[in-house]
Amino acid sequence: MTRRRSSTLIRYCAAAALAIGAGSAGAHPGAEEFAERIAAEYDFEYQEILEVLERARYQQTIIDAITRPAESKPWHEYRQIFIRSTRIEAGAEFWAANRELVERIAQRYGVDPFIILAIVGVETNYGSITGSHRVIDALVTLGFYYPRRAEFFARELGEFFRLAREENLPLEEVQGSYAGAMGVGQFIPSSYRAYAVDFDGSGSRDLWRSLPDALASVANYLAVHDWQDQQPAVLKADRVPDDLDAQFPVRPEHTLAELEAMGVEFDARGLAPDTPATLIELESASGPEIWVGLQNFYVITRYNRSPLYAMAVIQLAERLEQRTSTGLTFVE
Repeated sequence: MTRRRSSTLIRYCAAAALAIGAGSAGAHPGAEEFAERIAAEYDFEYQEILEVLERARYQQTIIDAITRPAESKPWHEYRQIFIRSTRIEAGAEFWAANRELVERIAQRYGVDPFIILAIVGVETNYGSITGSHRVIDALVTLGFYYPRRAEFFARELGEFFRLAREENLPLEEVQGSYAGAMGVGQFIPSSYRAYAVDFDGSGSRDLWRSLPDALASVANYLAVHDWQDQQPAVLKADRVPDDLDAQFPVRPEHTLAELEAMGVEFDARGLAPDTPATLIELESASGPEIWVGLQNFYVITRYNRSPLYAMAVIQLAERLEQRTSTGLTFVE
């Protein structure tokens, strides 16, 4: 998308936010300009694109959901959504039924099998809840009526048209999350196109009905983003100096040796001093909770950029591994 077209689209979407009351089919401000661009750039029929947009519906519930995501909660509240006995037991049942497949995929892509399991556990409760919104409605609503991220979702809307054509998906029937994420692993259209794989050899990448495709796509996403096999994702920080004022982005831009020189104390678990690292601060019920984040923590945030999400995946993976290896039930 060129800078000129991007700014034009944003202006259209900002204007659309003032016309939410008219958010019915056929009344999406900026739809004609969007259809023209998609038709020109990706060889679609302009009228076909426009007619699909006209049948798409603005959904206020989608705007409501995206303005109060679970990731806005403090860590100690967010954690309770996922680190609970019901989700762990459901994960143990899923593992028992699909262990051979998960282990085969994990070995093929060099990814921790319990991280794969935990991601689909957090995203869709192991495929049981994949979303009830039409993806076309979600992306039209957010692309035309949510100025804060209109450019991103308008781009995903274009990717969705391309994906539907490539995978022969029923464009106006596909369902997903309020943000337009799809399937067992909740891939947005651009991620679906870039990282989904046909693991079962069926000739298509089906992230709903094919567990091999869905789980392998999660593993492939992590592998492409440089997952470090057999390496931890975090280390518990035992002590952090009160006067430490360095800035720590989620991406590890320091090393373990540098953190130690700053006075941070932790068990390095035999990792090399030059291992890339950062500090992650989470809000527990009793105060700040500090962790040393490593490359694999950052990789999980590429799947979902929230540090809370990444830590929930890591801790759920740990609980699932404990549950499946010892048989002991998790006590909340």
